[in-house]
Amino acid sequence: MDLEEAFQVVGEFGAYQKRAVCVLALTQLYMACQSMLMVLVGAAPERSTGELDGLQSPVVFSGDVDSIVTEWLLVKQQAYKVSLAGSLFFAGLLLGNIIFGPLSDRIGRRPVYLAGLFFEVLFGYVTVAAPSYELFAASRLLVGLMNGGIGLVCFVLTQEYVGKSYWAMTGTLTSVTFAVGIVLFGALGYAIRPWRTLAMAANSSGVLCFLLSVTLPESPRWLYCRNHTDQAEQVLRYMALRNGRPAPKLTLRRVGGTKGGDRSAGVLRLLTHPVLRFRTLVLMYVWYVCSLVYYGLTLGASQMSGSRYVNMAMYGLVELPAYPLCVYVINQHWAGRRKSMSAFLCLGACACLVTVFIPEGAEWSAVVTWLALLGKLMISATFNIAYVYTSELYPTVVRNAGLGVCSMSSRLGGILAPFVPAMRALATSMPFMVFCVSGLSAGCLVLLLPETFDRPPAETLEELCASKGRVLENKPLLYEDDKRDSNVE
Repeated sequence: MDLEEAFQVVGEFGAYQKRAVCVLALTQLYMACQSMLMVLVGAAPERSTGELDGLQSPVVFSGDVDSIVTEWLLVKQQAYKVSLAGSLFFAGLLLGNIIFGPLSDRIGRRPVYLAGLFFEVLFGYVTVAAPSYELFAASRLLVGLMNGGIGLVCFVLTQEYVGKSYWAMTGTLTSVTFAVGIVLFGALGYAIRPWRTLAMAANSSGVLCFLLSVTLPESPRWLYCRNHTDQAEQVLRYMALRNGRPAPKLTLRRVGGTKGGDRSAGVLRLLTHPVLRFRTLVLMYVWYVCSLVYYGLTLGASQMSGSRYVNMAMYGLVELPAYPLCVYVINQHWAGRRKSMSAFLCLGACACLVTVFIPEGAEWSAVVTWLALLGKLMISATFNIAYVYTSELYPTVVRNAGLGVCSMSSRLGGILAPFVPAMRALATSMPFMVFCVSGLSAGCLVLLLPETFDRPPAETLEELCASKGRVLENKPLLYEDDKRDSNVE
């Protein structure tokens, strides 16, 4: 039998897979805390200076804020260091995607995931104990490096442990738990004000995640596409046993050298294969925009009116209705993945556009905040679809490499995101104009991609080529014709 038939025997989303996915979802909570750490530990309280014997007195901060700003006096000419530390984290994410994405396609998902999680926790404690800004900034780069690697592999594992029909749900679950992590981190920041204590509490949850993750198996889909068929059968039989559906005679179809030829597939294939090259270029821009708008709006929460802790919690809570909404929409024949992503991008861009026409003033600040939250809701739905849609557009043998390149592109948006809210100094509406133009352009480009809803996933490049590489084809009937043609050949 092939893999999809095997999952029907084992159970597409049995009790064992549910436990495994829950462990991976718990890791998303930890990753959310690390991603949002700079919003609170980099908070800049109001300050004042005075005159003392003709000399300017030291900076005096108001309130009970304890952050890297107050500890290392990152004000005036040194204020850029706060955004720089945030950008270094996202630069680390970029490097993590470049390194760990292809690496996990080559040596396996599990070892890359466990090693990355271990070192992220280790470097997280370096952040806590950093005696200087320079070491703090370096630790954020290293934490981002590991976060970028395990985030990608974590998502892929939630897909490859389960049957195809559950990909949308498990992919969405990772986004939901990330949003919950933002809310919990806002509450944690409200309860714990000293920034080192807050960083310690946020990082310690990673220890629990690592201990639980040690029991996870290798991806059976990765083993199968790498011709480790016997090991894939062992994992599937173990899953079946734990699901209460023992299948001791489960045997996968041997594919000889067909999949073995795919061992060289990787990032280079994304550039040389005509179908993959087109999809990758479009997806890279879409992911870049998603990250720029998503993190730009979230990191700007501390600059909005009101409590920074409440704002952060709201920016996390507003994501939660986006996920069941997008899961429903992308599984409808009248919408699917492609149209849904385009619609959410354009709606989010329009929400940001409306803020440009809102008059300045305290009485209108709440309107701007709610429009920004609406934009965050739409871009959150888009980001969730991006993970599911992208994983379906790439065959298994290059899926992690494809996701890695797209995620790498999104990190470029993340690197720029901390500086976009600072554009308010030029014009109050400038950040929202950037988000609007980016969202509308990405929404139009998505329409050039094919629909993947209700179609079997490709395992190899040969299966992808069996559809004759119709990049713009979206009619399911023609897809079935291609499938019959390839069988005749």
